[in-house]
Amino acid sequence: MKSQADIIRHLNQVLTTELTSINQYFLHARMYKNWGFSQLNDKCYKKSILDMKQADKIIERVLFLEGLPNLQQLGALSIGEHTEEMLGCDYQFELKQINTIKDAIAFCEAQSDFVSRDMLTDILEGEEEHIDWLETQQYQIKEMGIENYLQAQI
Repeated sequence: MKSQADIIRHLNQVLTTELTSINQYFLHARMYKNWGFSQLNDKCYKKSILDMKQADKIIERVLFLEGLPNLQQLGALSIGEHTEEMLGCDYQFELKQINTIKDAIAFCEAQSDFVSRDMLTDILEGEEEHIDWLETQQYQIKEMGIENYLQAQI
């Protein structure tokens, strides 16, 4: 059952990124809320909740495979001090997270674990959509200027 142990290891790596993401987006949401940027708060808060639901699916899958979900491991949070930096931190985090998910998908595919692969593919789709949103925010800041962008986020 070495392949199953390796699948669990990959799932736990993705779980670590999801747990890290929950905390990063939750803190960013609360910072935005404190500054009065309700649209950014709503987006980051919803992302944090989505990541919690994704982590729950991974935990259930690991338990189904008779493994132990590792909830003790947490990656480093990248917390910005202002909006543009926060969006950049989230963007860089997402790029790293996507690589971890893609590696896990490829491994599950090679091991014929199509259930785990499909679950991870769904997670990947959500992360790619969020990267697109982050790229849109960065483009808007570049085109509008940070002051106009922030005014639109109130």
